Amino acid sequence: MHTTSHHTDAKNLKDKVLQATGINITECYQCGKCTAGCPLNQEMDYQPNQVLRMLQADLPGYEDKILGSMSIWMCLACNQCYSRCPQSIALANIMDFLRQESLRQGKMNPKARDILSFHQSFLDSIEKNGRLHEMGLVIDYKLKSMNLMQDATLAPTMMAKGKLHLFPHKIKNIQDIKKIFTKTKNK
Repeated sequence: MHTTSHHTDAKNLKDKVLQATGINITECYQCGKCTAGCPLNQEMDYQPNQVLRMLQADLPGYEDKILGSMSIWMCLACNQCYSRCPQSIALANIMDFLRQESLRQGKMNPKARDILSFHQSFLDSIEKNGRLHEMGLVIDYKLKSMNLMQDATLAPTMMAKGKLHLFPHKIKNIQDIKKIFTKTKNK
């Protein structure tokens, strides 16, 4: 997830989306192709086109529904929606902004905590090593989510097949990666 700057002159969530992403959601005419192509639409509480429609309508209570939904956390950012959209609306970018706004306003759906824990563990591994260290990711995620025994029986088999390594392989010039993270966190 990228971090965006927040401007105080935006009055509603629709305006904030426009300011942060440059995407004009009023161009969506609700064809539903984003939802039809979404691999996780069945797992969402609001379908992708419904999220856009709620943003467009800007009715009282919709902002809280959107920012508290699981839909914004279920988005894989696979851009299947974008590739199908006749208006070229980058819905994954909107979902990314909505996740950031949900966190900023403290409205994250409690069921999304494991998703956020995994995401943070992934980023921590990249920041620390310059690339993913699977074993470190698993350990960090288990500690953050407290899902300590989930999938525990898979570890020995994965280690035997060389899929999990005890020690990370760090890249050269790790300081360059740390600079990227520092710059992003400061925005």
